[in-house]
Amino acid sequence: MRREKEELDKARARVFNALADPLRLEIIESLRKGERCACEVIPPTEAVQPLVSRHLKILKDAGLVHDRKEGNKRMYSITTSVVYEVIDAVTPGLVDALTRRVVKQIAY
Repeated sequence: MRREKEELDKARARVFNALADPLRLEIIESLRKGERCACEVIPPTEAVQPLVSRHLKILKDAGLVHDRKEGNKRMYSITTSVVYEVIDAVTPGLVDALTRRVVKQIAY
């Protein structure tokens, strides 16, 4: 039982680590409407192709993104829409509440 919990904690850490980057969140957001070619993911991020590719690999290694080859293009999609539920759970209200709590702790 303890081993299962440790494995689950490691998996959770991989997922949250993958989500802990603004560029990766932007990439995930660009995939919200469905499968996209890497060439379609790059422009909205305003990042260079090698950097976007590196971040796509991190997302893929975390199990958040799936890719497939289509001719000479690589197509990317989200593995499960639950990812968006996790991201959307961090609302402006939650961020504000957490910020106030941190400020309050610093003040004491």
